[in-house]
Amino acid sequence: MKISTQEIQLKTKGNCDIKDITSEISAAVMKSGIKEGQCTVFSVGSTAGITTIEYEPGLLKDIPKLLDKLIPPAVRYHHDDTWGDGNGHAHLRSALFKTSLSIPVFKGELTLGTWQQVVLLDFDNKSRSRRVIVQIIGE
Repeated sequence: MKISTQEIQLKTKGNCDIKDITSEISAAVMKSGIKEGQCTVFSVGSTAGITTIEYEPGLLKDIPKLLDKLIPPAVRYHHDDTWGDGNGHAHLRSALFKTSLSIPVFKGELTLGTWQQVVLLDFDNKSRSRRVIVQIIGE
């Protein structure tokens, strides 16, 4: 069993900034040389999320709009009372989306659909430097 761990660093704008990181993850899989296994993508921190979407302009507008209805930023959260940083909504959004994703690796490639891209969503209320760990395990 082989394990390859790599890190992706990127700048985000916060406020539900959505970044397509599929090409970086695919490059990590290729670099690993692993042909069959699992790729785990993990966002370091508790105010971002990792998921798959069809990365297109409509969804890039729809997702923030939906989240503003479900977990609005302008509501009082107990987290904000504790830390005073105004990002309680970002922690809740991250918990909803989760901070990691597992993707099968088959024939040396990520097993993704034609219109399926891996994205990092930054829910914080400010710009950030984000770290994403890509770990591939397999043969």
